[in-house]
Amino acid sequence: MSVLAHWPRRSFGLSQQELQQAVRAVEAEFASTLESLRVDIGLKEMIEEIYVPLGGWITSIQRRKGGPLVVGINGAQGAGKSTLSNLLEVTLGEGFGLRVVSFSIDDLYKTRAEREILSRDVHPLLLTRGVPGTHDVALGMEILASLMSAEPDRVTKIPVFDKSIDDRCPTSVWQEWVGPADVILFEGWCVGAREQSDAELRHPINALEQEEDADGSWRHYVNKQLGSVYAELFAKVDLLLMLQVPSMQAVYEWRSQQEKKLAERMRYIHDTQLPADHLKIMNESQIERFIQHYERLTCAMLSEMPARADVTLRLNQNHKISDILVNRNG
Repeated sequence: MSVLAHWPRRSFGLSQQELQQAVRAVEAEFASTLESLRVDIGLKEMIEEIYVPLGGWITSIQRRKGGPLVVGINGAQGAGKSTLSNLLEVTLGEGFGLRVVSFSIDDLYKTRAEREILSRDVHPLLLTRGVPGTHDVALGMEILASLMSAEPDRVTKIPVFDKSIDDRCPTSVWQEWVGPADVILFEGWCVGAREQSDAELRHPINALEQEEDADGSWRHYVNKQLGSVYAELFAKVDLLLMLQVPSMQAVYEWRSQQEKKLAERMRYIHDTQLPADHLKIMNESQIERFIQHYERLTCAMLSEMPARADVTLRLNQNHKISDILVNRNG
């Protein structure tokens, strides 16, 4: 059965001709990639069955809104948020002629120095990037406000975070966007997450919480952030897309694969044989501990978010989209 068995094609408000033209434009954009990589032979079918229909659906909503549309993309570590964001950026731009800008909540991480202060003054676990409380939310609000501005000459600078050094890059290499955008793609593992109840926070759920947050002060601080400034940031999202992973075990396996690719890329960039710890690349045990920082919220989102996300793309164990759940018909 096609993954689009329940896709609301008739809700697009777009003609069949427009959708077909979009398919041709997007396939042409990816033609050289498809030929040179000889990779995923299913990419062409995915463009036709998933990415263009999804792009058409987003386009129809953006047109009805008549202004900038903020699309949140949620997914656990290794789910493929960046890939989906990149594919949507090309699809909406080349296929439907929209001005699209994308950035990640990872780009908003506080600097290493700022997190060191948090770890000293609030809780040691806040040195590790990722959980609510380790992002510059005010900066995120400023970026969204600037991108949604109608001023054609406004320059919006979007920070870049280098995970290989665990710190924010200098402003000289930040992304720059000029003028307003039709669609703003905002991706991140906790985008759209909601705070938990005190009862849910009471008991530790893994070794990290048991051993390093026995009194619950870290998770309560994270939760307080999620219920306040992060809630304000996520309220700016008009459409929420979720990449639903099959399990926490898949998160660990896929995140491990990401770390290995990062190590290879950084060694290539630096043309060096330096050990992983110099490049701040994690080994298997470090990855396991790292993911435990995210486990509580990841499990909560996997449980409750599919019922409220506008679109949930369900992934199977092979990291492929196997089903689509649509909660909004346009």
